[in-house]
Amino acid sequence: MSSVTRITLAGVALAVAGCSGMGSPSGTFKNQGYLLDNQSNVVRAVGAGVCVRTSDWTPARAIVQCDPDLVPKAAPKPKAAPKPKKPEAKPEAKPKPKPKKPAMLNITEKIELQNIPFDKAELTADNQKELERFIGTLRKANKARQPVNFGAVVVTGHTDRLGTLPYNMKLSERRAVVAKDYLVNNLKVDQKLIFWEGKGPKQPIPVTKFCDNKMARKQLIECLGPNRRVTVEVVGTAVSNAKPKPEAKPEAKPEAKPKPKPKS
Repeated sequence: MSSVTRITLAGVALAVAGCSGMGSPSGTFKNQGYLLDNQSNVVRAVGAGVCVRTSDWTPARAIVQCDPDLVPKAAPKPKAAPKPKKPEAKPEAKPKPKPKKPAMLNITEKIELQNIPFDKAELTADNQKELERFIGTLRKANKARQPVNFGAVVVTGHTDRLGTLPYNMKLSERRAVVAKDYLVNNLKVDQKLIFWEGKGPKQPIPVTKFCDNKMARKQLIECLGPNRRVTVEVVGTAVSNAKPKPEAKPEAKPEAKPKPKPKS
């Protein structure tokens, strides 16, 4: 008799002795591969600890808790494919600081081209040199600014008080046009930027108030010479050469002093 058979028979004897009256509620016991108690638990042989098999036992009825080696192992579940790692977010590049806009200067410069010949609409050689020097200076940079960007050029013709008002108004306009043409043709100022007008004798130079009409004609004409003029005014902008001031740091607030403790 094999050892397995002995363990089975001995287990049956012990199980039956310890479980008298065991059976199904109907009084009949259906034989399974293993002996069960009235709680449907598998009976184990005392001492050996092995499950007690019945005569109906076959390897096909083996269960894991009794004969794990005879129970076919379930195929391992396929491992879930690893989730693709999300690409690490690249740190956002700090925006480059915007270059500061250069400080701009508003420019307004004016020149008076005086002593134009009496009753004529022409610039003297000195008038032309003054005008060339004036425009050339504005077009050059200096310590304070870069070249001026012309926005508008206002040319105004004037006369002295001698003669009739209608005649002097037309004469002053002709003088303004002569100066305007010189700016365009000789100094290459954009004609679209030039505005011209004639004021006649309406805006005399203050010093000519001392020119008395009782003077000799030639002397009076010479005295009123500053009024026979053309005013050229340039309005524009230029980049400032001044270094931008560093931004002021916020002032640190002084620490609050602790309140003195009240005297007892």
